[in-house]
Amino acid sequence: MGRQLRILIADNESIVRMDLREMLENARHEVVAEAKDGREAVVLAKRYRPDLVIMDIKMPRMDGLEATRMISGEGYAPILLLTAFSQPEIVKKATDSGAMAYLVKPVQEAQLFPAMEIALSRWKELRRLGDDLAQAKGALEARKTLDRAKGILMKAHSLSEQEAYRRIRKYSMEHRRTIEDVAEAIVRAAEKN
Repeated sequence: MGRQLRILIADNESIVRMDLREMLENARHEVVAEAKDGREAVVLAKRYRPDLVIMDIKMPRMDGLEATRMISGEGYAPILLLTAFSQPEIVKKATDSGAMAYLVKPVQEAQLFPAMEIALSRWKELRRLGDDLAQAKGALEARKTLDRAKGILMKAHSLSEQEAYRRIRKYSMEHRRTIEDVAEAIVRAAEKN
């Protein structure tokens, strides 16, 4: 792992937290906080916005699966879940909760650091896909607005679609505004009338 990470550890067993802290700090990572239960993990994840959360599934007050749903749902950090069990139904629940990776206890360095890499790379990819989707949605909305603006001009001035677009583009260049801004202004003006 090339960079130092800020990590939140959540486990109700102090010995597990202590072992994880030692492994992480020996690898020059910073443990920004420790939580003894899921509720505390959610609060600390929101407060510290760590690069990674390493969390046990079985904890009091709120289990790690529910805390993972909340933390990943808010986009605070990627989560590496820990458990003493490896049954398929637990693995599925971990995946469904939004965890980026999963490790069976006892945690060993040989598995910990690769699992951290997987969690971080899956998180990064998921964020990139989310950004791409938002960008595509924005482009689609801009296209719809432009089509509505062309339709308004075509109807109001008996123009062809090509001539309506040419006028929008010309106005855009003359007034140093984006085509999207001009189209939105045309649509807003038409909605007022």
